[in-house]
Amino acid sequence: MDRLDDMLAFIKVVDSKSFTAAADRLNLSKSVVSRRIAELENRLGARLLNRTTRRLSLTEVGQAYYERCIRILADLEEAEQAVADLHAAPRGRLRINAPASFALVHMAPAVADFLTRYPDIEIDIDLNDRYVDLVDEGYDLAVRIGRLRDSSLIAKRLAPNRRAICASPAYLEKHGIPARPQDLADHNCLIYTNVPLAEQWQFRVDGQIQSVRVSGSLRSNNGDMLLAGAIAGAGVVVLPTFICGEALHSGALREVLAEFDGTDSSVFAVYPQNRHLSPKVRVFVDFLAARFGPKPYWDRALSAALSAEEPAPDERSVMESDAGATAY
Repeated sequence: MDRLDDMLAFIKVVDSKSFTAAADRLNLSKSVVSRRIAELENRLGARLLNRTTRRLSLTEVGQAYYERCIRILADLEEAEQAVADLHAAPRGRLRINAPASFALVHMAPAVADFLTRYPDIEIDIDLNDRYVDLVDEGYDLAVRIGRLRDSSLIAKRLAPNRRAICASPAYLEKHGIPARPQDLADHNCLIYTNVPLAEQWQFRVDGQIQSVRVSGSLRSNNGDMLLAGAIAGAGVVVLPTFICGEALHSGALREVLAEFDGTDSSVFAVYPQNRHLSPKVRVFVDFLAARFGPKPYWDRALSAALSAEEPAPDERSVMESDAGATAY
């Protein structure tokens, strides 16, 4: 503790450029502060300050020591704050960005239950499918869907993002069931346009990813629009199961080409890489991860091969300008 007190006294003297001012800020006498600096220099065996009757200045050694002291005391304060946050009741406003379809169907009831459990938290959630810069636009976290790459953001996996190729029973009875991805050339395909290469659907064939060009009479940047079209019998569609899972479960849609699915992505919560995570962000992310999990309820109608449990990785860094993220 004596060493920390000496470091603090030294920092205050340097910042104040005066022993008297530093003593006032520390609520100590000037003589005590002078003695601490002298003892510090004696212990280090080096002069830290150049003293004249008119001013104080750092020596070269003093400058290096000052910078190190600043980091040490900042780390100590950060450690204490992190411990305090672990015991603090989560509170305050939580600003979130999320894709509209996923948020309306799955996050809305989850948010209501979360607010019941944590009444001191307020949620401000912005639903849109555009990419947002969390730091510049003031968001605490965002929910993103897709394959994420490395960067300064932190990502926690909330659930797998599986897709299903599907159509209504009436459409399949009339037009036939595609047996191979190439058969889609003879089908009317409903195309989601909010992704690169929207007309190139990818499949895993003999262990290799292959692209199949598709076309059709309905294109939209909204998954719910395509879901309605598929249920009405307009054609074959590829959708994430968090959109089409209920229709598969009820029989309104039927899954096809399941053995050729080659996608691998997830639903993530992403947030800025702060030195410690605020309690309100931590409890919200943990709540969603527990709510959805590695076997989300919307996947209950999938084939057994696709619904096998996947382990959830630890938090990791992701890319801020992530081209792999998909909005629905």
